[in-house]
Amino acid sequence: MRPLALLSRHARRSTLGGASSLRMQVRPPSLCHAPSTPWQRVLFWLLAPAPHEAAPPLSRLPSVRTDFLATVADIDSDAADALRRRIAGSTSLRELWHLRSEVYRVIGLARDQAEADRRLLMLARHFPTRAPRSQFAPL
Repeated sequence: MRPLALLSRHARRSTLGGASSLRMQVRPPSLCHAPSTPWQRVLFWLLAPAPHEAAPPLSRLPSVRTDFLATVADIDSDAADALRRRIAGSTSLRELWHLRSEVYRVIGLARDQAEADRRLLMLARHFPTRAPRSQFAPL
């Protein structure tokens, strides 16, 4: 029997049921927010000519914050209460992106991992994504 350290990455079984190669990767939102006025758009274009990389406007923050609060609304614990206070006090989408792991932990402890995965997937739509890596590309 070979030690676990000698097994290749491909020989190990995934706990995700084979769907790990199709998993969506969520990136943090940009620190630079999309411009809201025509003058800001001109300046943004001149100074940072990649507007597709900009974070959504700050006007989206309340609705995203509401979605985060809804994911932990049915959980009654001290950790969930502390998390709700942190979500309510968040001032940017990037702060909320960093709270995803805490959301996952609180839901996983109160329910189970599958439920935490399902709820976090619903929150992923608020953040930029990248395509999954090819099975043929080296890490």
